Amino acid sequence: MSLENAPPEVKLAVDLIELLETNQIDPALALAALAIVQRDYERKIQQGAEQKSQPGEGQDH
Repeated sequence: MSLENAPPEVKLAVDLIELLETNQIDPALALAALAIVQRDYERKIQQGAEQKSQPGEGQDH
């Protein structure tokens, strides 16, 4: 599969890998940082889901 036809998450992963490798980031450090990023984005997704489950919030009637 060529990258131009790849799903967006694969394209982003390739870009992130290239960024880390270009900057010669230690693999263990990269994984530790990515774990922090994952927790942060999981929290953002959870907060977004909670906001969607609260009907009428921020809406004028």
